Amino acid sequence: MAERDAAVLVTELEYRKAKATFSACADVRCVPAPADEADLALAIRDAGAGAVIVGPGVYTGPLYSALPAGGVVARFGVGHDGIDKARATAAGLLCTNTPGVLNRSVAEYTMLLIAAAARAIVPMSDAMARRIWQPMTGTELEGKTLVIVGCGGIGREVARIADAGYGMRVVGCVRPGAVPPAPPHFASITGDFAAAAREADFVSLHMSAGDDNLRWLDARRLGCLRERTWVINTARGSLVDEAALFTALAERRVGGAALDVFAREPYEPSGGGDLRSLPNVILSPHAASNTSEANRRMAERALRNVVFARRGAFAEMDLLNPAVLR
Repeated sequence: MAERDAAVLVTELEYRKAKATFSACADVRCVPAPADEADLALAIRDAGAGAVIVGPGVYTGPLYSALPAGGVVARFGVGHDGIDKARATAAGLLCTNTPGVLNRSVAEYTMLLIAAAARAIVPMSDAMARRIWQPMTGTELEGKTLVIVGCGGIGREVARIADAGYGMRVVGCVRPGAVPPAPPHFASITGDFAAAAREADFVSLHMSAGDDNLRWLDARRLGCLRERTWVINTARGSLVDEAALFTALAERRVGGAALDVFAREPYEPSGGGDLRSLPNVILSPHAASNTSEANRRMAERALRNVVFARRGAFAEMDLLNPAVLR
């Protein structure tokens, strides 16, 4: 079978996000497929596909036996906690993601949430929709302190916009014992979250998911924040203890929260109150990376990984499980 004729299945939502890129690909034939794991596994077998491009869903079983050894599970995006790398490695499957290509979109959205919080955009818009003319006093961002937890590509891009665009004071926060020199646009880097949080007007999370970071922002760390501080999360919902956050927000021990990601998606309260019931929150449905430009770049990068795998160019791939090559 010619390389172009072998189907690459793309989960339906991701296919729609970058349909022009997937349909125009000259190297492989892309076919939309269901995201549900059992249905996706069946579609893989029916099509004889050797590669699949998936979104943020959780895949725990049938997917890994449906693909042949040497096949590819390509994540359309950066976060890959929904892919079981150990199971994939045992099945001889190569797992990839698309690092770097959505940094700008997520960073811009993060700053949009910060600005919306500072200027009370959401409550004023809600009031206007109810035909209530209710101007609210906001605050300028220049000179305010933004603590960025996790100083990778997205965190550094947020710092650039916050510093160069808004004149904010940016403090980076990393794991204790791993404090690097401060990169451009950071006033400082620290491993002491409690000390940084005491001065923060905004705390923005940009950490990876994983067991080490599960519910990282818990009641203890929330207790380090001041009453004016807003929490921003455009990274992963698993980073936040939502029950503890609800309590801190409801009791006004934290100024507010702007969240684009949640422990359960679509959002459902997880062991605590409903965040949608609080006035000091801004919520959006995991949309930070969802721009036409980022979607195109994610599609191109995912397809590039599939093509490199077929050519045996493993060193060129964004490989998440290099142990599969041993």
